[in-house]
Amino acid sequence: MPRKRWWIGGTVAIMAIATVLYPWPWLAVREGSQWRYAFPGWEGTSFTLRWTHSVEKEDWEEWFEVTDGGAIEITGTRFKTFGAGVPASAGKETHLEDGWVVMTGIDRIVDPLAVQAAAAERYRMRYAGHMFALSHASPPPIYTFSIRRAPLWRILPALVRPWLSS
Repeated sequence: MPRKRWWIGGTVAIMAIATVLYPWPWLAVREGSQWRYAFPGWEGTSFTLRWTHSVEKEDWEEWFEVTDGGAIEITGTRFKTFGAGVPASAGKETHLEDGWVVMTGIDRIVDPLAVQAAAAERYRMRYAGHMFALSHASPPPIYTFSIRRAPLWRILPALVRPWLSS
């Protein structure tokens, strides 16, 4: 019996060490070179950025997904009103839905994705059903979203930070 416990304990220890040391894919949200936030970034992972348009004063959303090649792709967007610089159509379908103009099937790689999260525009990120505030007071942060492979021990503060600040 002690030999069986040793094998089980050894196996658990090896799996724990491998989990901490193996470079997993992470959705990295960096401010400069610092990892501000990290979320699991497997193929098919999706997230949304939402903000208040500076001119229209209406919310705008863009939807993103991690591709099988490990890149970030914009898949769709929705907004309330057309204004300067807004395309008449993008992607495969444009339709109205509950007062929103919805464009889907955009499917364009935007990796890395850079966002200046000004406080007045109230940038938020939705990941796994949770909303995280990105904007803060001056100067507005410039975040870079990308998929990075890193071991758990290197990104642990960035992995915990969004849950502490929400």
